[in-house]
Amino acid sequence: MSEERAVYAAEREILSPSALVRRARELIERHFPLLWVEGELSNVSRPGSGHLYFSLKDAQAQVRCAMFKPKSTFLRFRPADGQRVLARVRVGLYEARGEFQLIVEHMEPAGEGALLREFAELKARLAAEGLFEAALKRPLPRLPRRIGVLTSPTGAAVRDVLSVLARRFALVQVEVLPVPVQGREAPAAIVAMLRAAVAAARHDVLLLTRGGGSLEDLWAFNHEGLARAIRASTIPVVSAIGHEVDFTIADFVADLRAPTPSAAAELLVPDAADLARSLHAHRDKLERCLRHRLERDAQRVDHAFARLRAHGPARRLDAGAARLRQLRARLAAQHPLKRLRHGTQRLAQLRARLIAQHPANRWRRDAQRLAQLRTRLATQDPGTALARRRERVARLGIAARGAIARRVEREARHLGSLVRALNAVSPLATLERGYAILRDSEGRVIRSPQQAPPGSVLEARVAGGSFRVRSERERNQNPPDDDPPN
Repeated sequence: MSEERAVYAAEREILSPSALVRRARELIERHFPLLWVEGELSNVSRPGSGHLYFSLKDAQAQVRCAMFKPKSTFLRFRPADGQRVLARVRVGLYEARGEFQLIVEHMEPAGEGALLREFAELKARLAAEGLFEAALKRPLPRLPRRIGVLTSPTGAAVRDVLSVLARRFALVQVEVLPVPVQGREAPAAIVAMLRAAVAAARHDVLLLTRGGGSLEDLWAFNHEGLARAIRASTIPVVSAIGHEVDFTIADFVADLRAPTPSAAAELLVPDAADLARSLHAHRDKLERCLRHRLERDAQRVDHAFARLRAHGPARRLDAGAARLRQLRARLAAQHPLKRLRHGTQRLAQLRARLIAQHPANRWRRDAQRLAQLRTRLATQDPGTALARRRERVARLGIAARGAIARRVEREARHLGSLVRALNAVSPLATLERGYAILRDSEGRVIRSPQQAPPGSVLEARVAGGSFRVRSERERNQNPPDDDPPN
């Protein structure tokens, strides 16, 4: 019996807990590839390490999950309890606790994941049909006259587009074609407006635009019917949906995709300032070409006239007349009488030179030159110049004294007239004629008897000085001579 137990003990494999958990982990990881799991988040936590820990659950079960920092930093949303997500996971086992867990490689909201799959399927199908081919893209007009903008009339995108178009090229006509840009009814409304604009044929280019938003907000532009309507349009269509990172099916099928509504407006029209500079440059080039052409044609005409004059009968006649004049001039120059006169003039010139070179004549010229130099020296003598300066100073002094005397006399006469005018209006002159000025004790001038009641002491100012007086009772004045007595 003991031998059987020993054999049995030797055949048994005894594992430690860590070895058992390791084997279980290897078995699980070997039999489970990457999986997609959809569930509800719970117990979400993000410690200081940056890792993300949570549970995925449904109505019957839940499983622990871990998303480590290198992966969690690329999440496009903030996980929260109760949120339904779609996760790509690896199945594993946490050996330290022996717990079954999922290692999350990627995670997105559950609804967005379904939309992304639908977007990818539609994109692949339309691409296989060739709707995105570059050969089908229509060129945009360089200078559009009228632009149709399919967008919400109350959104921020239409304001940005109108502002940029008005700033860059105010001559373009812009028509806002109002459509809903979000919701279930938006795709059908956009398709109907696009087809109506194409049928009207009023626009040179159409702009399909809206502002940014989530994938659900932009889903109206991932509609297959809208994509086929854009491809069937006979008018070029520009797409500017959302922000730079947002892509829709309309962007791929449109003739041009702009990252933002403002960028689309800048691509649709040229800058008026750049266009004006280009026009000025072309005008200057055209003027230079015209001037060069006119100058070249004028030179050709001048050459033609010159050849005509050189080879015509009039030219030959002029040449013969000129030759005849030359022969006559030579004959006249060789006439004996003219040669005699020329010899006589030459003899006279030689005689004059001989006389000029005679020693006596040279002495007379030197004497005249010496006399001229003495005269110049006399005029430059400092004593003579000083005498002239003294004489001039004396004359200026006499003139200055005379001017001063005349000025003093004139000012004295003017001062006398002012003194006489002042004396004429001076109160002292009035006092000289026997009048007096009365002032009360406060210095006020007395102008009526009422200002000096009886007994008042007054100061009387007369021509020779002043003295004090006392007022008495007012006497009755005599009546005028022309009034009858009472």
